[in-house]
Amino acid sequence: MLNMLRRFSVWLILSVMLISSPSMASVPGESAYIFNSLLFLIGGFLVMWMAAGFCMLEVGLVRTKNAADICLKNILLYAVACCMYFLVGYNLMYDGVDAGFIGSFTLWGADDSAVLSENAEINGGYAASSDFFFQMVFVATTASIVSGTVAERVKLIPFLIFTVVLSGLIYPVQGAWKWGGGWLDAMGFADFAGSTLVHSAGGWAALTGAIILGPRFGRYNTEGKIQFMPGSNLPLATLGTFILWFGWFGFNGASQLALGSAADAITISNVFVNTNMAASAGAIAAAIVTRFRFGKVDLTMTLNGALAGLVSITAGPDTPSIAIAIGIGAVGAVLAVFAVPLLDKLKIDDVVGAISVHLVGGIWGTLAVPLTNGDASFGTQIIGIGAIGGFVVLASTVVWLVLKATVGIRLSDAEQKTGADLSELGLEAYPEFGRGGSILS
Repeated sequence: MLNMLRRFSVWLILSVMLISSPSMASVPGESAYIFNSLLFLIGGFLVMWMAAGFCMLEVGLVRTKNAADICLKNILLYAVACCMYFLVGYNLMYDGVDAGFIGSFTLWGADDSAVLSENAEINGGYAASSDFFFQMVFVATTASIVSGTVAERVKLIPFLIFTVVLSGLIYPVQGAWKWGGGWLDAMGFADFAGSTLVHSAGGWAALTGAIILGPRFGRYNTEGKIQFMPGSNLPLATLGTFILWFGWFGFNGASQLALGSAADAITISNVFVNTNMAASAGAIAAAIVTRFRFGKVDLTMTLNGALAGLVSITAGPDTPSIAIAIGIGAVGAVLAVFAVPLLDKLKIDDVVGAISVHLVGGIWGTLAVPLTNGDASFGTQIIGIGAIGGFVVLASTVVWLVLKATVGIRLSDAEQKTGADLSELGLEAYPEFGRGGSILS
């Protein structure tokens, strides 16, 4: 016990010296290397856990007969996105972009062996694999947005083919324009953690898919009126939202990309707080708006309000005050609430509201950056939104149309009536309750 107390005392004294000494505001080179790598790894597995959040949210918002199909799509899209990002995506996004448009069509590979040599001098940086892991898990988020929108009527194989192209080509090309040091980055376009590069990109891809695919069978009657199709499990959707909220701290926090100094630690702490407060404001704003608009508080809208708040703050969580972060999140949620019925009027069937949350919230969040970041301009932000939106829409449209003309992308009306679980997989997520069954039989 005495030795433990001595060690703790020494650690405490050194910690105080480190904090109090201006010359030691940054940790030594090797320590910075470790902290930076650890930030990537912790942030990465938090973002990976968001895949479970998307899956649970989508499963809860689709009908029971499509639940297993959604589970399969979500686990496969994550696996496909990871492999494609390794095969071509990472280097296409980061290798030699140099203020241009794309990197190289080469396999990712990095050698950290020099760091392990006996006489290596380590002066900051990070393990290459930690960076790859962190960047890789972002791709699956973009694909998950598409999954929720086109649920209940898209075929499995064409959806996975689209995911291959999205994660291996579409996402990394537009990502290179900013995060890879491309032409948008040279212009001063600001997107801290991906309101546009991740969320709006996924939203644009989802929007084109929803339009080309068409609405679910029976969603709109012959008079054009909406037919209510409630989700099968709202507690599960709520759990998915909490998982996404939790994972978002890694999504935004680790996008600081460094934890080797006191300044980095302060920025990450501010990002955490602003991220949480924007989501909180989004949930509250959505609940209030739905109460006055529909007469009752809507749970699904409240869940999406929290997510819209998270998407909205993602473009610039490092510079706002808490009060402004609350405002950004609240406005994003209100916009998402009003976007849902607008899409229905246009007969664009978005099963989980992903377009309203990720596309609308992403655009608003990107436009809000100059409110608190003096290095960003509204003109440049608009150019970035337009360029990325135009590219993703064009590329996604080509892929969806090619798939539609070749293998087909839509389940038949009969298959939709039966449900994607039986039509696509030959099984049911809840067999005890299916087809008149009982858990006691």
